[in-house]
Amino acid sequence: MPASYAYLGPEGTFTEVALRTLPETATRELIPYVSVQSALDAVRTGEAEAAFVPIENSVEGGITTTLDELVAGAPLMIYREVLLSITFALLVRPGTKLSDIKTVSAHPAAQPQVRNWLKKHLPDAHWESAASNADAARLVQEGQYDAAFAGEFAAARYGLEALETGIHDAENAQTRFVLVGRPARPAAPTGADKTSVVLWQRDDHPGGLRDLLGEFATRGINLMLLQSRPTGAGIGNYCFCVDAEGHISDRRVAEALMGLKRICLQVRYLGSYPRADMQPGDVQPPRPGTSDDEFVSAADWVARCQDGRF
Repeated sequence: MPASYAYLGPEGTFTEVALRTLPETATRELIPYVSVQSALDAVRTGEAEAAFVPIENSVEGGITTTLDELVAGAPLMIYREVLLSITFALLVRPGTKLSDIKTVSAHPAAQPQVRNWLKKHLPDAHWESAASNADAARLVQEGQYDAAFAGEFAAARYGLEALETGIHDAENAQTRFVLVGRPARPAAPTGADKTSVVLWQRDDHPGGLRDLLGEFATRGINLMLLQSRPTGAGIGNYCFCVDAEGHISDRRVAEALMGLKRICLQVRYLGSYPRADMQPGDVQPPRPGTSDDEFVSAADWVARCQDGRF
């Protein structure tokens, strides 16, 4: 039996489309799951080699369901990311007119991306959230809702037609997806990588977040995502999901993580993996004083001072 990848289903989701851009899927069994949680749990229990799920979109930011699943539970690790441009179609049962639509459905992350269109064209329609956009299409097929926002490609799969296409409130909207597996040695650096971690403060104090960010800033590490998530321990208790430029094998990144490990209550490493938005030749060189060679030179200087050879 081939190794399997779990993904947010059912068939016909943007997640499936993005997943199929990975070359290795030609040798994997792709299994749809009803939710992000169930897809990631399939990895934790060994039912699947990896899971492919959405984690961020350019309109609303982080996908909280995915972030919360990575924050809690048995540790998992990100191995790859994929960016997919997103536009929606309004899928309906054949013969449905715009004036017939009283209920619409989609994944909660879709609502901010079509909110203005919905207000303009279907101001009285009632929104109902679904586990995924493709699941919303399935529910329309079954007659539970009048219309679904989903990919146009899902229409034929669910016997629907696209009443409207090219729907989006923001030009060039993208969703970021990640391939998640069990913890293992990260892949070798490519020169265009990012590292993801979750940080818990040791205590609440003035400048606490500044202290965390300072570990990155003093080493010239740019951040691409910073999102707080409640820990569940009460109002005001948060952890921070961070995406930072670089790979854990880079000296500046490794030293930043060591600094964070010293000052944080907990640090969860989520992986170092290739960036989907850049090639190695596109990455700007490290700021002066933050390259691997300069870290090695500084460490050598300290050692010589300790030996009286300065």
